[in-house]
Amino acid sequence: MAKLKYIATIILILTISSTALAQSSKIVTSKEQAIKKGIYSSPLSENAVASTSTDKRKNEKPKASSKKEAKNKENKSSIINTTNDDDILIDEESNYLVEQLINNASDNLGTRYRSGGTSKDGFDCSGLMFSTFKKFDITLPRSSHEMAKIGKVLEKDEYKVGDLIFFKTVSRRISHVGMITEINGDEIKFIHSSTSLGVIVSSTKEAYYQRTFAQVNRVLE
Repeated sequence: MAKLKYIATIILILTISSTALAQSSKIVTSKEQAIKKGIYSSPLSENAVASTSTDKRKNEKPKASSKKEAKNKENKSSIINTTNDDDILIDEESNYLVEQLINNASDNLGTRYRSGGTSKDGFDCSGLMFSTFKKFDITLPRSSHEMAKIGKVLEKDEYKVGDLIFFKTVSRRISHVGMITEINGDEIKFIHSSTSLGVIVSSTKEAYYQRTFAQVNRVLE
C-alpha cells in the first residue's frame, strides 16, 4: 500500500513538472524572443518607415531623359506658331503683316459704303484702307489720290498681295483704291469699298476696272 502511494506521488510530481515546463516554454523573457515569435512590434512606427522611404527618394537622382525625349522637346520648342488669334493659317512664305491687313479688311465685307466713313457704320474706299492700316499703327494719307503718291509704283511683274491698287474712276484723276488679295495670272482680285455695293472683292477682269485701272503701289517693304 505504501508502495502504491509512493508511485502515485512520483507520477503526480512528473505531471506537474511537465505542465510547468510546457507553460514556461510559452513565456517570453526577452525582446529577441518576442520578435522571433512575431508578437513584438518594433518602435519603428509606420511614420518612421515612411520617413525613411521619403529620405531615400530625396537622395535618388532624377532619371535622365532619353535622347529621344530630349530631341522631341527640342523640336516642339522650335515650332513657330503660324496662326493668329482667329486660327487663320499663315503661309510660311507670306508676309504676316500683309495677311493680317487682308484679314482685317475682310472682316468688313458687306459693310455699306459711306462717304468719309472709316468704321463699321460705313466706309468709303480710302477710309477702308486708312482704318485697316491704322490698326497696325501705319498711317496712310486720307484720300486715294494722296495714297497714290506714297510708296513705290510697281511694274506689272512686281505686283504682290497686299499692294494697293488704284483706279481713275473720275476723269483722269486717281479717285479709287483697294488692296490686292489675290493674283491669278493676268487677273487681280482686290478688296475695296464700292459706292454701290459697299465692301466687296472685285476683279480687274471686270470691264469697269479694266477700263479705269491706273497703277499699283507698294507701301510696305
